[in-house]
Amino acid sequence: MATPRLRRELEQALENVRHRTEGEASSYLSDVSDEQVDALGAAICDTDGVVTTAGDCDHVFPLQSVSKAFAYAVTLQEIGLEEVLAHVGVEPSGDAFNQPSLRRDGRPFNPLINAGAILTHGLIPGGTDGAREELLLATFSALAGEELEVDEEVYAAEAERADLNLSLAHLLAAEGVLPDDPREVVRGYLRQCSINVTAPQLAVMGATLAGGGVNPRTGDRVLDEGVVTQTLSVMMTCGMYDASGQWVAEVGLPAKSGVSGALVGVVPGVMGLTAYSPRLDSQGNSVRGIQLFEELSEQWDLHLLRHREPLAGLREARGER
Repeated sequence: MATPRLRRELEQALENVRHRTEGEASSYLSDVSDEQVDALGAAICDTDGVVTTAGDCDHVFPLQSVSKAFAYAVTLQEIGLEEVLAHVGVEPSGDAFNQPSLRRDGRPFNPLINAGAILTHGLIPGGTDGAREELLLATFSALAGEELEVDEEVYAAEAERADLNLSLAHLLAAEGVLPDDPREVVRGYLRQCSINVTAPQLAVMGATLAGGGVNPRTGDRVLDEGVVTQTLSVMMTCGMYDASGQWVAEVGLPAKSGVSGALVGVVPGVMGLTAYSPRLDSQGNSVRGIQLFEELSEQWDLHLLRHREPLAGLREARGER
């Protein structure tokens, strides 16, 4: 249930981070006509389907690497955990997200770094990038409760900078683990990353994970509960790149970031929480997004490893105590 106090506290937390102007936006934004480097928005969707927003919540932005978590869920849903684990691990890599690091058995370390995300995309049934895109768009739209689309301008900008991702795909192909043509898989992967959302739409996607795979706005089951558990587990340990350990210690939520400045976190059984701010730190995470989550985790007692009165602050803000 949204309350005036909950909205005020979300708006205040957003204002508390607005002064942070350090960091640089991702290079792809220089090619995009509606570039808004200093846009700032946040949204919550609870498992009752109630959405609370603050800031620039009408602004549309691409999922970028946030899409990796949801694509992993789609792949698990379609081919099963055992088959996915045979191709992609679940451990933090210890390297930057775009580095060519593989396990000794040739598998990427996890599905949330680029090598793992490219391989995960290639595992999606369909056999062509068009069929995979159709399945992803349909499922992502079901997760958001609204029809989503690929931003062709963003895709074109990403395709101009695809050399490193192509090299990762060719490395996977050389290891014999990529199930399709490297160029086709990378093309589909970049289009996956270019799917547009708003902060409220992304919050609903997070809330669908929070609800065990049931979209709280439509009531439709989109993912099996076991798929969601696996996805959130990997988000918890690997979702914030090299900052994942610090994130777990300080925020304590499953989350995924993207170089568009998007950030989604999940409080299982409670809500999805999103932030959007394009200025990035050296690890590719949103500077203001991280600070917003840190403030709200502390204020609302969101840390999943908290022993005393978990969610106490959130319950108070929602008028439940």
